[in-house]
Amino acid sequence: MSGHSKWATIKRAKGAADAKRGKIFSVLSKDLTLAARDGGGDPAMNPRLRTVIAKAKAANMPSDNVERAIKKGTGELPGIVYEELVYEGYGAGGVGIIVEITTDNKNRSASEVRSTMTKNGGNLAGVGAVAFQFDRKGQVIIDSSKISEEALMDLALEAGAEDIKNEGTHFEVICPMSEYDTLSQALSEKEIETESSELAYVPNILVPIEDKETARKVLHLIEKLDDLEDVKAVHSNMDIAADLLDDEDA
Repeated sequence: MSGHSKWATIKRAKGAADAKRGKIFSVLSKDLTLAARDGGGDPAMNPRLRTVIAKAKAANMPSDNVERAIKKGTGELPGIVYEELVYEGYGAGGVGIIVEITTDNKNRSASEVRSTMTKNGGNLAGVGAVAFQFDRKGQVIIDSSKISEEALMDLALEAGAEDIKNEGTHFEVICPMSEYDTLSQALSEKEIETESSELAYVPNILVPIEDKETARKVLHLIEKLDDLEDVKAVHSNMDIAADLLDDEDA
């Protein structure tokens, strides 16, 4: 998703943040369990776990929930076995969509993603049909009121960022996957609040959307997919002109 459309989706999501708090905690809990399962329960020795713990704190997730999720991953508590899956598809206007799933029932997840796609103007695609249009990168979105461009440039480049985009209302910082933990740590140490921070599928091919109705359809599809319980993240390569959507849409 381009910087502007990513920002638009974040702003839309903020309006329903309270209603989605349970979903946010559910996603974080799964991430904590998987991170602890794969790399151990000590955040000092497990960069992925350290990053998810930071996200949990930023979301005000209760510490008891965090500890319980980690212990499920290390086997200290019984827990559900999760799988991480990726689905590919298309939305209106030929926009490519990547859906990241964490689930204990892949048949249920596949059915829900397919149904949501079909009902909202999209369709699932085969493995590899869309993924080549994206690169796996660290992606951080920061409100431009939180830090100056010069200060962010100095901090982010020192921490391994490879690209910093000034989108007016916000900055988009991109880094290699190998530098994501270093970048996250550097921002945290400076107490710089982020709007979004994740290992994302960053588009290398953008699909320009030039009419409001198509943009609304894609954003609506992304929102419906993101509402699904098993969905961890949704990425698209939609490129929305900054002046295309009004305040209500963006």
